Amino acid sequence: MTDVPEPVRKCANLLKGTRSDTEKFAALFMVTKLMKGKDCNTAGKKLLFEAIGFPFLRKLLVSKDLPSDCPPLVYKSVALSILTGFCQEEELATHKDIIDAIPTLLEIVEQADDEDYEDNLIVVSEAYSCLKSIASYEPGQQALLETGAIPKMSQIYSAQSFQTDEALHLIVLLVKKFGVISWPEDPTAFHALIQRIALDMETDHTERKYELCRILADILITCRREIVLNSLEGQIWPESLFKGCGDILKAKIGPKQRDPALHLIATTLQVLGMQWAFMDEQKQFFLMLLQLAAIEVRMQMDEKKLETTFKQAELLTCCFVILEQCIEYMATDQLDLEPKEKQTTYTALKGAFNQVLAVLTRVSQDKIRENGNPRDKAFIVATVRILSAWLAQETTAMRPAIYKLLPFMLKIGNESFHELKTWRAGPREGTPPVDILRVMMPALCHFAVEDEARRVLFTHKQDEVLLEAIELYFSIAHWKRPPIPRAERLARMNEPDPVPTPEQQAQMKEARSAIVALCNILMNLTVLEPKRAEDSPTFVNLLKFVVENLPELKDTPDNLVIHGNLSVLGLLLLKQQSKKVKQNDFSICRYIQATIRFLWDAYNIDESNDPTALVVSIAYKGFWSDLSELWFLGMQTMCGVLPLVPWLSEFALESGWAEGIIKTLKKVKIGTLPANVKSAYEDFLSQLVDVNADVVAVLKKADALRVCRNHRMMDLGKKLFGD
Repeated sequence: MTDVPEPVRKCANLLKGTRSDTEKFAALFMVTKLMKGKDCNTAGKKLLFEAIGFPFLRKLLVSKDLPSDCPPLVYKSVALSILTGFCQEEELATHKDIIDAIPTLLEIVEQADDEDYEDNLIVVSEAYSCLKSIASYEPGQQALLETGAIPKMSQIYSAQSFQTDEALHLIVLLVKKFGVISWPEDPTAFHALIQRIALDMETDHTERKYELCRILADILITCRREIVLNSLEGQIWPESLFKGCGDILKAKIGPKQRDPALHLIATTLQVLGMQWAFMDEQKQFFLMLLQLAAIEVRMQMDEKKLETTFKQAELLTCCFVILEQCIEYMATDQLDLEPKEKQTTYTALKGAFNQVLAVLTRVSQDKIRENGNPRDKAFIVATVRILSAWLAQETTAMRPAIYKLLPFMLKIGNESFHELKTWRAGPREGTPPVDILRVMMPALCHFAVEDEARRVLFTHKQDEVLLEAIELYFSIAHWKRPPIPRAERLARMNEPDPVPTPEQQAQMKEARSAIVALCNILMNLTVLEPKRAEDSPTFVNLLKFVVENLPELKDTPDNLVIHGNLSVLGLLLLKQQSKKVKQNDFSICRYIQATIRFLWDAYNIDESNDPTALVVSIAYKGFWSDLSELWFLGMQTMCGVLPLVPWLSEFALESGWAEGIIKTLKKVKIGTLPANVKSAYEDFLSQLVDVNADVVAVLKKADALRVCRNHRMMDLGKKLFGD
């Protein structure tokens, strides 16, 4: 303790020698004076902390049994003043005794509006200072989270109590640290806080308006999105945000005002979706937003040094979020634009994406791509993501430059996919990495039908990564009950089956969407590269994956679309690899049964209001826009597979499908059978007759003659009954 200043040492000795609380309290005034001086270093503060003893400071803060010669607030004020000084040192701010005092400090700031505190608001200020210092360190942050500081501070700001900005800054500090777990399941405190800040932002016309934009963005991005969306009824903060942001965009503003506004808008769109931009049921806000984001991208990326562009990464990433949402919304065809508006919008987007492409091309050739800086890497990933979103819709422009850049984009996408795969294989701590390959999938579907792009895909072995991806996403979509340890199985025998959590259900939904996109890419590759699909070990393993996993897929409405996609992908692969298929291979048998189920169940007359009309079955109806083309492709491919693997026809007979088609069509009114459905069934039954002699008798017995006459199935009639 040689580095402790002499005055501090004397004061510590004096404190240790006190014989009563009154003497010790009197000595505290000397402590406050010393701690404000230059001589009181870290070692000195630690010595004083030990000499006073925290129980005495706690007594001054909470006890009502204190000497009556001073008002209670004076004791509190002195104790808090000393605590504030101690909390400036990390070792003391993280001391267990001070951490344990957090509830007391929160209680003081919660009572800021009480009459007791009106004359001595310094007490509240000191309490905030202590909390701010405590919140600067990990143990304090964790303790504040556990004691419910965020909902309490939210309540304080919502009520507009004394020094509410201090409460707000504490909230921002904590939510930035803890993200979504900052908020309880009950969204009341969140809504109240956002409503208060949004209203302040909307009505304030000073520079504070833009500070509140940043604060709102920092808080909104951490919300429990599903809970917030499900509890929006009656909340007016989305409208306040809409009006406030609209006012900013219409005003003459500079970068200091525009940047926070764009940050808030991007975050709000991530939370509330693009419908928020149409709150006034007009398209002007949407068009203004798209134009502003596109212009900002062009300006920030236009012929600048890469280092200069990368310094604007945060602003550009916000613009990317806005543009991605705008592009996705326009792809839904819900937006009714005039020809001039369409031209202006397309011109703005094309200009922006020409710059994005140019910058990304330079990045792919620059050492900045390998510098290991997490912020730079995140920006490169964000740039690949937004370009992929554009390429999912723009299928013709900039092709030579895109083909040149594609290997770099694949590298970034594959790295992010493997990060996700590694994360899922581990303890799954923190937020899962974003899979940019998933974002690239719609664009890859287009690339798969372009010769030059397909050459790039195979040169860089992208087919192998796509196989890995479909395996991973299937494992997420096909959720299984967690295994029970052997020792616990008997005791837990009667437990109800667990169900996926809401978070897992969201992941399963996203995984199903990814599987559909992957199937589309892989179908295109299979059809357009038949030799590879026949010989490549990757495609052999892909067929193995499909035939082994499709039969395991749970028969639920949510899984119907992936059932159809995997069925048809399997048929296309089976057609190419027919020479390698062994008769009565058990996995192939199970796969064909599952595929027949998909094709058979699509149409019936039992669910029709008219007993003579063939209709899409109720189970398929809600998904028919996704399934219609698949069904016809499946029927067509089945016709191509049968001559190559004729023993599969046994399943069409034994299952009763072939007979069932005739029996169903017999009931259908003459002239009402759609031509494409008629062709699909006729071609299939004709192929069955060609490859299996037993089919003829079965179809005749089911009254195929009447069906051929009623629906003018001439080719099938000739095969069954001759000319």
